[in-house]
Amino acid sequence: MPRVHILHESPDWYAPLHAALDGIGVPHEEIFLDRGTVDVTAPPPEGVFFNRLSGTAHTRGHVLAVEHARAVLRWLEGHDRRVVNSLGALEIAMSKTALCAALSAFGIAVPRTVAAVGLDRVVEAARSFPGPFLVKPNRSGKGIGIQAFDGVDELDRAVGAGEFGGSVDGVYVVQERILSPDPFITRCEFVGGQLVYALASHTGGGFNLCPTDTLCEVPLITNYDGPRFAIRDGFGHPIIEVYRRFMERHGIEVCAIEFIVDHAGNFFTYDLNINTNYNAEAERQAGQSGMQAIARFLARELMRLQPLRATGAR
Repeated sequence: MPRVHILHESPDWYAPLHAALDGIGVPHEEIFLDRGTVDVTAPPPEGVFFNRLSGTAHTRGHVLAVEHARAVLRWLEGHDRRVVNSLGALEIAMSKTALCAALSAFGIAVPRTVAAVGLDRVVEAARSFPGPFLVKPNRSGKGIGIQAFDGVDELDRAVGAGEFGGSVDGVYVVQERILSPDPFITRCEFVGGQLVYALASHTGGGFNLCPTDTLCEVPLITNYDGPRFAIRDGFGHPIIEVYRRFMERHGIEVCAIEFIVDHAGNFFTYDLNINTNYNAEAERQAGQSGMQAIARFLARELMRLQPLRATGAR
């Protein structure tokens, strides 16, 4: 029987989607991305395949998850299987340099970004930044490995002192630091290419803005006692339609896109992920559920396969 297949590598993050799919009776199973075998000469099973790999897979010991995902997605797409979040989506979500290049080429404003291939090139890359900047691993998430600097001399001392962690692919991103009058960034959650809601994520706790994680960093803003995450009621802006067209261009259907607004009111987009985690308390307060939206979307896509399967069409 055709079913929904979930490509992932985090049991904890899979559990809420598992429950949402079970809740509406959608047949589903996991394809766990870490290591294994893929018979690329055999036809894949029938069904809908949802790719929700996280850029932090290597931090949970799954260092081969991206390569595993690439092999599976090439196999699936070669057989015209229904894939939600394509191989192209994977490549953009797993590389901050690829993301910023794609956004910029599409006409979406991003902070100035320079890729440094190898740690020994980071200081060289930073010399052209006149003001504050960030240094990030090319593949990561949850704020892991991000460091802020006011100038290149400060960075040079940090590199010399061995204060940098590794980058799993050997690439680092040096990026202009955007300062905002708002104490939050906005995370736009899309399912099936449509906006579900926009989430304000308070920046007082540092760079870890993942909505499922508790803060582990010293707060940067101590006089804030509001919610860490809150759904922005009635959010609407022309950037949403631009994001939708960008997603369609790159085969991205379920994702979160994050932006920050500077003092002049300019929007800068800086992150996109396809592993779709949501904050339970913010959703409870707003009466919304991202996982239920995903489950309903996947159920519709699975139903669409039935007449195609009956006629032998793809």
